[in-house]
Amino acid sequence: MTKTWLITGVSGGLGRAIAQAALARGDAVAGTVRQAAALAAFEALAPGRAHGVVMDVTDEAAVKVAVAEAETRLGRIDILVNNAGYGLVGAVEEASLDEVRAQFETNVLGPLAVLKAVLPAMRARRSGRILNITSVSGLAVWAGTGVYCASKWALEGLTQTLAAEVAELGIKVSNIAPGGLRTAFSTGSKRIVAGKLADYDGLARDAERIMADHAGHEPGDPAKAALAVLAIADADAPPLHLLLGEDALTYAGYAAQALSADIAAWKDLSLSIAFTPSDG
Repeated sequence: MTKTWLITGVSGGLGRAIAQAALARGDAVAGTVRQAAALAAFEALAPGRAHGVVMDVTDEAAVKVAVAEAETRLGRIDILVNNAGYGLVGAVEEASLDEVRAQFETNVLGPLAVLKAVLPAMRARRSGRILNITSVSGLAVWAGTGVYCASKWALEGLTQTLAAEVAELGIKVSNIAPGGLRTAFSTGSKRIVAGKLADYDGLARDAERIMADHAGHEPGDPAKAALAVLAIADADAPPLHLLLGEDALTYAGYAAQALSADIAAWKDLSLSIAFTPSDG
């Protein structure tokens, strides 16, 4: 059965790869772009089944209009992929509050606005899939990307809670956390903090250096990642979390081990706060 998709951020990267994979198997896709000039190129991928929609996820009013347009053109939205986003690179102290707000507007409030616009029709049909593209950085932190990590941790928590809330309504929700993909994320989809402090030119600057050095050599293939996303979209019982890439598995594993070690090492202190009647 042909499925219909709304995918944010299809001008390039993983969003474009997911759209191409869905179109290649005969599905219909409404893909959002920020510039009208990108519409024709996207729709040329599959005339009649690829529908370009101009939308900035940080504009709530535009999001509502775009989702309504997508539903009209597609007939329904079976699958939402919240993919649009970017990374802010720099130490936590270096990031201005304006830069932090902009990061959260795009990476957290933007996806929230989109899913809030999509959910009413999904609830009415008692069916639908929501796939939020987070990051392994939403599970494992990386010095020099603290604000980006925080935005992805927020999206992770939002998605996990949403999944519990809509499960009885027939809607399935998954977090998809890629590691490094061979896309433009390390170049065009990242921003560097405007104000740098010399004290952070060590470990906190490694993220910027590594991204620059590894650009174009990331270990993950976006086309293969897109096929994995399609597999989750089709699964009868999709996971709440899907890590994409060996690096994602490695770093998330380190983070899980560190958390488990802290829980075990400090268990007695954790339990020491229990109230007992004898305490008065």
